[in-house]
This record gives sequence, structure tokens and C-alpha cells, in this order.
Amino acid sequence: MIAIIDYDAGNLKSVEKALVSLGEQVVVSRDRDTIRKADKVILPGVGAFGDAMEKLHAYGLVPVIHDVVEKGTPFLGICLGLQLLFSRSEENPGVEGLGILKGEILRIPDKEGLKIPHIGWNSLDLQNHGRLFQGLSGTPYVYFVHSYYLKAHEPEIVRAVTDYSVSIHASVEKGNVFACQFHPEKSSQVGLKILENFSNLS
Repeated sequence: MIAIIDYDAGNLKSVEKALVSLGEQVVVSRDRDTIRKADKVILPGVGAFGDAMEKLHAYGLVPVIHDVVEKGTPFLGICLGLQLLFSRSEENPGVEGLGILKGEILRIPDKEGLKIPHIGWNSLDLQNHGRLFQGLSGTPYVYFVHSYYLKAHEPEIVRAVTDYSVSIHASVEKGNVFACQFHPEKSSQVGLKILENFSNLS
């Protein structure tokens, strides 16, 4: 069973729908025991870093997420869910993130001809043999919606990068923790393959 953490984020239903289409058993929940017992856990998210951390604290989910990660359960952060895995974001200075991975969340720099937020399809440059990208080759296209981006402090955890005004660490992987800045649930067949790879992790 895959648990999708419900903390009033915007893209829960689309992630659930994508996983169900792959034949997965899925539960959307903020029940702590349900999340802890799941075979895999997903933290999706659309919105602001500070608001999201406030909700995670309000629902008592911060220690649950740490428990799941420390237990070795495969864990996937999507979009804002990726950003929350880090300690801080320029979006809301002073707000402490989950601190599970090392890096900074920075605002995408302004650049002539580019709109922020970055909304649309970009190609990925795959590297370091990411398990989420097994069976994909070349420079697969995926769908982004974001104004802030990850600059990871550990180059070896970066599994995909994209370029939009700046080099963006678009996917990371460390042990049982996986994260994508893009939305696999909105990235057509490529995205379904990524979710399938996550579902098949042992």
C-alpha cells in the first residue's frame, strides 16, 4: 500500500489517480498509524513552503515523516514535497523545513524572456543512475510548476537536472528518500514510468 500524506496540499487527487491507473493500492491520509504502516509514502505539494510546514506541524506529521524515513520506507517528495525535505527556503526565511536532505531552496533568478513561475515542459539531463529513471533514456520531458528550485549540497544525490534561467537540481535520491521538483503525475507516459519505478522499489 502507498500512503499519500494529506496536509491540504493541492495535487493529492492527481497523484492518487495516476497511481491507481498503475494498479496500485493507494490511501490518502493524515492518520499517523496508517502512514507509518504503509509500504511506501509520498509527500506531494503545491503552495508555499511556510504554509506547508505549518500544516505538517499542525497535523502532527513532522515526526511521522522522520519515523518513516528512518525506518527505511521508500519515500517520495513531489514539487513542494521535494523542497520541504530540506532545511530552509528563500520563500519563507526563518521557517525550518524537515532537514532530511542537505541543500538550499532558492528563487529562480529573473532572466529576460523567461516567466516566473516556471510553468511547462522541460527536458531532464539524467545522471548518477537514478532508480526512478530506470527504463528511461535520452532527455525525457516532464512538467514543472515552480518559482523556487533546489541547489543540493551533495552532488552525488542529484539524479536529474534541468535548465531554466539556472541549473536546477530536478530530482534527488539518497537511500530510501526520493524527490522530484517536477510533477510525474502530470508528465504523461514518462511520469507514469517514474511512478511505476517508485511503486516497484523493494
